[in-house]
Amino acid sequence: MNIIEKYKQVRQDTIHFCSHLQVEDYSIQVVQFASPPKWHLAHTTWFFETFILKNKVENYKEFSLDFNFLFNSYYNSVGTRILQTNRGNMSRPSTDEILDYRTYVDAKMLELLEKESDPKVLDLVVLGLNHEQQHQELLITDVKYMLGHNPIFPVFNEKYNLVADTNSESNAIKVEAGIYEIGYQGTDFCYDNELGVHKVYVADFEINNFLVTNGDYIDFIEKGGYTDFNLWLDEGWSWVNANQIIAPLYWHKIEGEWYNYTLAGLQKVDANAILSHINYFEANAFAEWKGMRLPTEFEWEIAAAKLDWGKRWEWTNSAYLAYPNFKKENGAVGEYNGKFMSNKMVLRGASVATSKEHSRPTYRNFFNPTERWQFTGIRLAK
Repeated sequence: MNIIEKYKQVRQDTIHFCSHLQVEDYSIQVVQFASPPKWHLAHTTWFFETFILKNKVENYKEFSLDFNFLFNSYYNSVGTRILQTNRGNMSRPSTDEILDYRTYVDAKMLELLEKESDPKVLDLVVLGLNHEQQHQELLITDVKYMLGHNPIFPVFNEKYNLVADTNSESNAIKVEAGIYEIGYQGTDFCYDNELGVHKVYVADFEINNFLVTNGDYIDFIEKGGYTDFNLWLDEGWSWVNANQIIAPLYWHKIEGEWYNYTLAGLQKVDANAILSHINYFEANAFAEWKGMRLPTEFEWEIAAAKLDWGKRWEWTNSAYLAYPNFKKENGAVGEYNGKFMSNKMVLRGASVATSKEHSRPTYRNFFNPTERWQFTGIRLAK
């Protein structure tokens, strides 16, 4: 697939997902970390306009002079921006205007791509497409958070359950101690935080070739997992008590039975399905309860070729830090990953919400240890 076809496909995938929304859904921001669908539609478009069109198209006319302020996410070098908490306050510009913005920028981008051959520009286009695919996943999780906190638990789409997957393997994999190479070594696209190939030593370890199921986690709950401080890291125990947590996100106990909200509506929890929507503290407490542990991100990458992965983002026991020889790019693009290397934990793999062709064994996802609105799960090691 050439770059023009890829551009059209990725941009259309975003619109296709949003076609299941109602007009009232586009502007809602339920909580700070979950942005409104309208903002995602505009921000991914702003990326192409700001980093490519304004620099490469002579006398380029911006669609709106307000949009750099409204739809810049966190790029300090590009200018001022609204607070993230205020993204849901924008009833204006309208959703129709945002869709017109996408059409305008797409037309300019396709004109550019018809004649552009500069590898640096094309690399930026690829980065922009991968950026949009990240936001496609965020759209899914943000919409689920929005509808999952609606008191009537509306159906987004009957085909979008997304938490019905089960394990296809039941074995454990043993890995011998040794020195292994970590980091991306291919020639296709990767993010800068995957670079800096380096060697690590790991001791003998064993890692499960399956993920924790809902049934496993119900056992943890019913045997007092959320009330035993001995299982929890101190910050995690504080989080449990401050927020009165008793179950994974979207779980509700109704007349003695567990239900969970899915994008296909509220449904009974399937004990055989793979657990989802838990944070690092919950994953670590469950591992402690089982007498096991979470793998490090290096152990996960070493074992990845033998693992069945891709259904849930898997918490590791590794802090999100730079690899040796990691270098940030100059300018705004350098703000993409490096600035977030603080107070976050690494997740490996991919999830059912991850865009196709947007996962690889070296991919380093990262979130705060309290966050659980992504499709996150648990793989145990020892």
